[in-house]
Amino acid sequence: MSGIIRFAPSPTGFLHEGHLLSALYVWAAAKKWGLKIHLRIEDHDQGRARKEYIDSIYEDLAWLGFNYDSHSIQSSHFELFKKVLDKLAAKGLVYPCYCSRKQLSLENPRSETGEIIYQGKCLHVAHDSCSKDLPHSLRIHISDKVIHWHDERLGDFDESPQSQCGDFPIRDRDGFWTYQFAVCVDDLAQGITHIVRGEDILPSTARQILLTEMISGACIGDASLDLPTYSRPLYLHHPLIVDSTGKKLSKREHAHSIRQDKDAGIRPEQLLGRVLYKAQLQPEDTPILLEHAIALVAAKI
Repeated sequence: MSGIIRFAPSPTGFLHEGHLLSALYVWAAAKKWGLKIHLRIEDHDQGRARKEYIDSIYEDLAWLGFNYDSHSIQSSHFELFKKVLDKLAAKGLVYPCYCSRKQLSLENPRSETGEIIYQGKCLHVAHDSCSKDLPHSLRIHISDKVIHWHDERLGDFDESPQSQCGDFPIRDRDGFWTYQFAVCVDDLAQGITHIVRGEDILPSTARQILLTEMISGACIGDASLDLPTYSRPLYLHHPLIVDSTGKKLSKREHAHSIRQDKDAGIRPEQLLGRVLYKAQLQPEDTPILLEHAIALVAAKI
């Protein structure tokens, strides 16, 4: 088997143990399936992305010993994002939403996981020349199509993004591209064939499949965009490392960073052993070399 897999951290904080576990799964999948590895820095959130975090991603991966075949930074693709947005808008698939965060919370139901299910309040609202200057997001109008998809670890899923979340934003109220939109355009443009990531992203999969299908359909035949024909990637969502309260590690919650361990004199093989132990991939917290750690995880996939 051949193809491309990506490791795609966002530079909104320093990498932590959760990122390291995800990297191990990505590099293990590449080893098992004979894939090339693409490092993509996902700085679509320009309000939180910082150069020091971007630099640290490259530095931390080098310190740990991870090598990759190619790399990119998302902000260099924003012109492509705009062209794709224009194609979707030309087909009437995009509309402005003027709902505030408070309105969204108060006026829409929530799923069992607490996610807002947008009811389409702004879908049929008339927009005059003055309203375009008001703060607004841009939403993609999706169908009620049920997406059938398979996860290599968790099995088969039948999901309706319209029921899960409703029409979702592709550009936010601050004018920044959303994760859902940016990742779909980049995965399509970069020919990503395998997506290995944490279980926390599981709910995004059906909506990303649907959105990528819509992008591909809107852009087909436009040679200037140079987008390949969409072929659905293989998906695998791996377990997460959680903190003492059972929550996933998060930069927003100031999770202990790889950089802090490095500065404290911890060796890469010590950190790798600790992460594998926390992830229940080895029975004891003992140091392990990167190549052996990757082989260990590959055997579990």
